[in-house]
Amino acid sequence: QVQLVESGGGLVQAGGSLRLSCVASQRTFSSYAMGWFRQAPGKEREFVTAISSSGRRTAYADSVKGRFTISRENAKNTVYLQMNSLKPEETAIYYCAANRKNILYIDGNSYDYWGQGTQVTVSS
Repeated sequence: QVQLVESGGGLVQAGGSLRLSCVASQRTFSSYAMGWFRQAPGKEREFVTAISSSGRRTAYADSVKGRFTISRENAKNTVYLQMNSLKPEETAIYYCAANRKNILYIDGNSYDYWGQGTQVTVSS
């Protein structure tokens, strides 16, 4: 069982930046694809971005392309989400997730492990 712990959320003004981190409890992290998802109040969970185990492949939701960047450091069992030019409508709980098949799934149901989430609030 892999445990994922997110951090880095907080309150930021519109146009600002935040960097989220997600640390995995096991070295098997390096073989997993990782994804970031978010869920706003009253809305369904949505895909944000994903990265392959090596970091060579990435995928982004259209809404965040050019503003968000996913990266990982396998030596630290950590995946990051750099978020720039944040918008108020991006206020949500952000979750990281891992999947053992190393596929950049957009469907969150295809991920095997989830963190507890970190709150991101963007004020206007």
